[in-house]
Amino acid sequence: MITVFARPVQCVVNIRLPGSIRAPFRAYRQAAAAAAAATVLERLPPVFPMSISPSAVPGLAKVPVPRPSASLVIVNHRNEVLLVQRNPKATAFGGFHVFPGGNYDQKQDKSLAITAIRETFEESGLLLASPSSGNSTVPESVLDEARFAIHQQRKLFEDFLSENSLTPDIGSLLPFTKWITPVGPPKRFETQFFVTFLPSASVSGFSSGEKKERLPTPDGGQEVIAARFVHPSEAIADSKAGKINFMPPQFYILSTLSDILKGNENTAEQRAQVQALSSSPFGALTINPVAVGKDEKGRTILGYEGDESRGGVKGRLHRAYLKMPKGAAQEITLVRNFDIFRDIDPSFSTPLPIPRL
Repeated sequence: MITVFARPVQCVVNIRLPGSIRAPFRAYRQAAAAAAAATVLERLPPVFPMSISPSAVPGLAKVPVPRPSASLVIVNHRNEVLLVQRNPKATAFGGFHVFPGGNYDQKQDKSLAITAIRETFEESGLLLASPSSGNSTVPESVLDEARFAIHQQRKLFEDFLSENSLTPDIGSLLPFTKWITPVGPPKRFETQFFVTFLPSASVSGFSSGEKKERLPTPDGGQEVIAARFVHPSEAIADSKAGKINFMPPQFYILSTLSDILKGNENTAEQRAQVQALSSSPFGALTINPVAVGKDEKGRTILGYEGDESRGGVKGRLHRAYLKMPKGAAQEITLVRNFDIFRDIDPSFSTPLPIPRL
């Protein structure tokens, strides 16, 4: 039996072994302590990992802290989204298809929105920035040189923008859920996702209006090996056919957008729907996936906020079914039997209460 009591700066684990056990129990004790520590971390508010070091809480030192990060879902005029394929040798999400994005860099970024724009530029070469009135476009050679210099920390993104009279299009980024990696993987992230729309322009061209957009290209294999625009429904179909792999957050967001971005022409009505979703409780939703069991096919069930397995009303399903061979998500199926425009309660993102002494 393991009883966990949590305080802001301490974690007390009481272990009572069955009376019949008299053999040395060091391994048992260590395993129990690790399980208790993970339980405490899962029950802490999302702000906890960033506001206090795990070393301040006994038992949590070995649990990786979620790193703040941002990811950008870019939609073009054909309702296609930009996907980049991670380098198979990458230490995180190797070989997977993701939206461009990365870790918050205190030296480079003033906000997570800047993180999303900077990382998109580094990984794909696509720059979401507007020039000052009367300013000419930035030469391709300058953009390419800056892209790699910023990635290698030889240049500040802010300095590059200032030198070329460019303003990052922060106002065009729409919050579209936040995801926190569960306890277990060696690296954990607290990722803010954004959605933005490109103005009408060919993906084979570069500019439109006052913006500067570029044809997405890989970053030379440093982090990504491919970059392309693809329709959400096509991406989901390719995933189900085993052609490409997504992690649960990307699959979830692509599935959500595929229900809105019908057809191959982006419309004002579709953009309004995405904007409405972003400004609703859905846009502010923090999702902490929790493995709640397996189904009859042996697939892992990930319970999301509001699911009946996570304290939601009986019959409400907000979950994913997937296989996890060697920790890689495969054959994902999203089940969500409620209206995300109307039926998401702000309490979905409310952290579980922490037991007190």
